[in-house]
Amino acid sequence: MPTQPWFREAKLGVFLHYGVYAVDGVPESWAFYRGDVPHERYMSQLGRFTASAYDPGEWAALFARAGARYAVLTARHHDGVALWDTGQGDLSVVARSPAGRDLVAPYAEAMRERGLKVGLYYSHSDWNHPDYATAVHPRPHDEEIRTNPYASARPGQEDPEAWARFLAYRDAQVGELVTRFRPDLLWFDGEWERSEEQWGLPALAELILAGNPDTVLNARMLSHGDYATPEQGVPVVAPEGPWELCLTVNDSWGFQHHDHRHKSVRQLVRHLAETIGMGGNLLLAVGPREDGTIPVEQAARLEGLGEWVAKHSAAVYGTVAGLPAGHHYGPSTLSADRRTLYLMCFDAPRETVSLRGLRTPVKRVRVMGSGTALEHRVVGGLGEVPGVLWIDAPQAQDVDAYATVLAVELDGELELYRGTGRD
Repeated sequence: MPTQPWFREAKLGVFLHYGVYAVDGVPESWAFYRGDVPHERYMSQLGRFTASAYDPGEWAALFARAGARYAVLTARHHDGVALWDTGQGDLSVVARSPAGRDLVAPYAEAMRERGLKVGLYYSHSDWNHPDYATAVHPRPHDEEIRTNPYASARPGQEDPEAWARFLAYRDAQVGELVTRFRPDLLWFDGEWERSEEQWGLPALAELILAGNPDTVLNARMLSHGDYATPEQGVPVVAPEGPWELCLTVNDSWGFQHHDHRHKSVRQLVRHLAETIGMGGNLLLAVGPREDGTIPVEQAARLEGLGEWVAKHSAAVYGTVAGLPAGHHYGPSTLSADRRTLYLMCFDAPRETVSLRGLRTPVKRVRVMGSGTALEHRVVGGLGEVPGVLWIDAPQAQDVDAYATVLAVELDGELELYRGTGRD
């Protein structure tokens, strides 16, 4: 899957699930779909959604300090509520909430002023549209898709004309996003409720790329996606091609009052290190309150992560996936010229750090952040099988609170031994 160069180089993005669901702090869209709250109560949040402290300039400044290179905002979730002034009906925060204004345009402007790429989330599905539940997936993944009245038509009640009207509405809204805001990335969701053919994805992709040929599309455009999108579950084996892990700071996508299970800065550093070490990006999700402010706990996590990124920026940006498993006990990245390895150590190293299977001679090893040089030596080896590179552990004052990074400067491009040793 090809994609724009900036995406592979970005490494870190911020995902914003912002919408009416933040008023009562209920799960975005799913709250009425699964019957957690009545549909009428869920939709009543529109009347109390104010965006009274919404300042995307503050968002952008925070994301820049976090080290993010792009952001993705939920322009329209499965509940169908648009955050912009859509011409397709009046189900928007502009027409039906006290916010009363377009929230996407100032977001896009603020991100670009800070040099961040602009991403917009859009759900293929719309559980509030009267023409949506007029079709059913020919091979639904589970019984809920087939039987939920918000998702699918009842047996024998499919309506192809209504479904065509829905697709026309969907295309018109996506067209608005493309022409008005020219997003660098469109992050689709909800694809599981219909087949690629039913969605008409070839035509949708053509519509998007005709308006902006440089738009990056995620894998929920199915065969028309540019990159893989694992969600919440950290992959053990990296997807092929470009990819991005989307991960919440706590356990929720949008703001939920009761969710205080925030990951620590150390955990987030580890997630980022492991993700970029496998060649992916981390899209870290925060949930603003209904007034538009990001919870203090989540902002603090972004600030802490950004401090680590700034200290180790050379090991983050401009790198590719590092060593395969088994060469070093921890993730690593490799400079684009393949001449510097960055070894990441989550625990304070004791006595030595080892690196196995390295064929390229080492010029120098230093601790990132402090610049302290470390002694190193190769021990053992036989024939084509290289010995082990032993690096003296850094002193306590050089150990990072979250993850210590050792820059191993090579005398040539990285070359590894991947064999089984002498028989």
